[in-house]
Amino acid sequence: MNRRQALIAPLAAAAPLAAAPAPKTKKPPLQVKLGTQHTTDPAYLKILAALGVTHICSELPSRSLDAKWSVDGLKRLKETVDATGVQLVMVPLPLSSSIIEKAEYPSLLLGKSPERERAMDELCEMIRNCARAGIPSVKYNMSILGVVRTAPSTGRGGATYSTFKYSAAKQDPPSAAAPLPADVYWERITWFLERAVPVANEFKVKLACHPHDPGMPKGKGYKGVETVLGSVDGLKKFVSIKESPYHGLNFCQGTVTEMLENPRAEICDVIRYFGSRKKIFNVHFRNIEGKFLDFRETFPDNGDVDMPAALRAYREVGYDGMIMPDHVPKVDGDTGGRQAFAYCFGYMRALMQMIGSEA
Repeated sequence: MNRRQALIAPLAAAAPLAAAPAPKTKKPPLQVKLGTQHTTDPAYLKILAALGVTHICSELPSRSLDAKWSVDGLKRLKETVDATGVQLVMVPLPLSSSIIEKAEYPSLLLGKSPERERAMDELCEMIRNCARAGIPSVKYNMSILGVVRTAPSTGRGGATYSTFKYSAAKQDPPSAAAPLPADVYWERITWFLERAVPVANEFKVKLACHPHDPGMPKGKGYKGVETVLGSVDGLKKFVSIKESPYHGLNFCQGTVTEMLENPRAEICDVIRYFGSRKKIFNVHFRNIEGKFLDFRETFPDNGDVDMPAALRAYREVGYDGMIMPDHVPKVDGDTGGRQAFAYCFGYMRALMQMIGSEA
C-alpha cells in the first residue's frame, strides 16, 4: 500500500454507505372500459365505436315483461349491439328515475299489495332472462321524486347547465307518495332487496342501483319524501342490506358529489370506500360546480372535481367496469346533445390514456 492509499483507507472505511434508491411502487393497471347508455341504434353505435367506446348499457327493452324481455328477445338485442363493435353488458330494469306518477311499477315503492308482489315476480324473471341471454348486469332506481332540478343557469360559451338550488325548489304540491318518512322508505327498499338479491345471487347478475338525485336535507326531505339514498351514509346502509357480490351501485359520480359539502376534497375517499368493497358496478363520470343543495352540472373538464384524481381512485381500487357520460350541458344547435357527448367521450378517452400510461 502506498502513502496515498494508506491515508485514504481509514476515511473510506468510516464513510457511510450511500442509501439505496427507494423501490418504485408499481401502480395497478387501469381496467375501466369506456361506456355509453341511451340508444342502441346500430348506426350511432358504429360512430361511437370509432370514437373508442367499447361497452354499453342499453336503453330500456320494455316497460313490462313482454317478448322484448324474453330470452330470445334479449339475445337478439345483444347480438344486434355486439355486431357494431360495442359490447352489451348491462340493461336497465323498468325501475327508472321517473317521478312515482310515471313509474313503471309504482306499487313497489308505494307498498301496495298484491300489485307489488306481481311486479316483483316480473322483475325477477327479467333478471333471470338477462343471465340466460348472457347479459351480466342490470341497473335500476329506487326513485319517487325523479331527478329534481330548479331553473337552469348559463355556463361556458353560453351552454345551458342543469342546476339545483334547494332554497329555490318549490315544495308544493307534495309528492303522490307523501308523507314518506325515512323508516318507511327503508322498509320498502329492503322488501325489494330481500326478493331481488337472492335471484341475482343464483343467476350471477349484478344489480346496480342509482342514488337519489339529488340528496335532500335530512329530516326535511322534499315534497314530503325523505331521500334515503341521497347521502353517503344512506348508500353505505343500502349496500349493507342483503350483503352480496351482486348487490351494489350504479355509482353516479355526479350525484354523489352533489351530496358533499366539499366535493373536490371528499369524492376520492367515497370512491375508495365503495370501490374497495367491490360495490361499484357502473360509473356515471360526471362533474359539477357547487356542493350539497346548490350545484350545477358542467362539462367534465370545468367543474370543481379533479377528474384525473377520480380516475386514479378507480384504478387504485381495481374497478374494471364502465365509465360513461351521464347528463351533458345543452348547447344551441347540438341536436340531442350528440356533440356534447362526443366531447365527453373524447375527454374521457384521453384521460384513460393518460392515467393508463402511469402504470
